[in-house]
Amino acid sequence: MALKHTPIALAALAALAATASAQAQVGAALTADLGSTGAGFHLVVPMERTLNGRFGANYFKHDFEKRSGLVDYKLDGKLATFDVLFDWYALSNSSFRLTGGVLYNGTRFNATGVPGAGGKFSFNGNSYSTTDIGSLKGDVTFRRAAPYLGIGWGNALTPNKRWNFGADIGAFWQGKATVNLIPYGCTTSNAVCGQLAKDVAVEELRLQDEASDYKIYPVLRASVSYSF
Repeated sequence: MALKHTPIALAALAALAATASAQAQVGAALTADLGSTGAGFHLVVPMERTLNGRFGANYFKHDFEKRSGLVDYKLDGKLATFDVLFDWYALSNSSFRLTGGVLYNGTRFNATGVPGAGGKFSFNGNSYSTTDIGSLKGDVTFRRAAPYLGIGWGNALTPNKRWNFGADIGAFWQGKATVNLIPYGCTTSNAVCGQLAKDVAVEELRLQDEASDYKIYPVLRASVSYSF
């Protein structure tokens, strides 16, 4: 006997369709990321049909040496960011996205001055011996709230697909650098120590101006995600 479109049959079909839709719907996803912001992760949640939210953290430790002016520095860099991003897909079935958001920029570089030949530092045209002035230490930081803009590929919340791959290309604005340099252990005369403080202040401003060339930090990042 042929199945007729009775209320019971229609209800059964509706329930079956709802079950299939629920199975296809993705609730959230976790991503593992690697790129110029270091290693990190994001939680991805749906917000609208073509809009996802991403919330995550990234960390990158980078130690290096740099010569600035007449002074060599050992830099202990820790790039830490916590971001809130929004991915907008112009087409619901497209992998291309536009991304905007804001980051908490905890990036910091601890700097240690390395004396030159003969164990001397040169600041603002004046030379100082480490036996007289001790050591030079400082730090370089940037603005905490940094806006982000970029593009990307991949959707961690693709229906009926648990594993996905993605990529980001963008940049965040971290503004001018803030530099603090402090000489420790000046044991010579008050006059020399006073002049040293003035010369280090000049070196601090020069280093700050140089570090401010990195107002914009590029973001190149690849990710793999799992939805649940």
